[in-house]
Amino acid sequence: MNERARPAAALIILLGGLTAFGPLSIDLYLPALPVIGESLGTDAASMQRTLASFIAGLAIGQLVYGPLSDRIGRRPPLLIGIAIFIVTCVLCVYAESNAQMTALRFVQGLGSCAALVVARAIVRDRFNHQDSARVFTWIVLVMGIAPIFAPLLGSLILSVAEWTAIFWVLALYGVLLGAAVLFGLSESRSAETAELARSARFFGGMSSLIRNRRFRGYMFGQAFNMASLFAYVSSAPAILIVQYGVSEFAFGWLFALNAAGLIAGSQVNRYLLDHYSADAIMRTANQLAVAAGFLLLGAAFTGFGGLFGIMTALFLVLATYGFIAGNANAGGLSVDPRRAGAASALLGAAGFGVGAASAAATSFLPLEAAQSTAIVCVISLILSWWLFRGTATRSADVSPREPREDASRP
Repeated sequence: MNERARPAAALIILLGGLTAFGPLSIDLYLPALPVIGESLGTDAASMQRTLASFIAGLAIGQLVYGPLSDRIGRRPPLLIGIAIFIVTCVLCVYAESNAQMTALRFVQGLGSCAALVVARAIVRDRFNHQDSARVFTWIVLVMGIAPIFAPLLGSLILSVAEWTAIFWVLALYGVLLGAAVLFGLSESRSAETAELARSARFFGGMSSLIRNRRFRGYMFGQAFNMASLFAYVSSAPAILIVQYGVSEFAFGWLFALNAAGLIAGSQVNRYLLDHYSADAIMRTANQLAVAAGFLLLGAAFTGFGGLFGIMTALFLVLATYGFIAGNANAGGLSVDPRRAGAASALLGAAGFGVGAASAAATSFLPLEAAQSTAIVCVISLILSWWLFRGTATRSADVSPREPREDASRP
């Protein structure tokens, strides 16, 4: 990474914290799903759908925040989204039914997605393709702390307080990050991006990107890869607590172990980027992901290895995700750097949209939780591998301010 683009540690931590809004909002209350369901008079499967609702909100909202951040700047949409997140956290405390909780979690997703989409755009504002991939690996390291410690913290909160305390903690997190953005994050959108966005229709940038075959490959390839992650996250309580009978405390540690696999993959990826292109690493990781998916399918349907067999396979699936996520985002954002907000919106919306569908699918399949998760994971990973084929390019990248001449050509 060149000296001009070398990121400050504070920026990496802040961007990682913003990207962690989604994972933290999901993982912190995972251990409480059975308790919340009992309090609201519903079952575990219905509570899983509140996760799908939140993920759907994450997907839809990005389609607005991304183009808006190209048009008016990165900071205003970010602050608006954080404010919505804080308010809905407080309202979730007073939810009286599963329907209310599902609706509030959807709106909460609409707010928190601003942090995800704008953080990705800021990375592309400042760095080129290969350097963006490196920065994303650092962000994944910071973001990965959330799924490691959030379930543990959620279990700890449940041991000393009611489940409503979880949403007060999330609200406090929103306040702290909002203050950091307000006082510590400078505007990064370029004048070229602003001029291009204002001269076109609001969704014009996204329309141009969708017509680009290479961008579509990155977008849907990473989306179906992310689907395997959300299939696991949404069904983890049902697999570990209900199916295998682990305690809420043990659930937190097991969930953290798999999150460590994701972080390990992302950090090995950072070293590989010094020797190989981001696209080359991604192609190999996708092949390994499919193999890990079939290992999970075998463990789920044969019962071989019991809980250890399931956990080993899940660890490998999540480890390969650590190699793919940052490289795929960097690739998609590199297609047309002038439209970083629009590209980030599409990447995020596709990822969380397909993720929401996969989370819902695991709750509707009439099988054991591990089996339904394995089926969804294998199908998603095969589709991801197929969509990435031929999409990644070995050609040299350009600077963050110099898009390819054919960047918007179908």
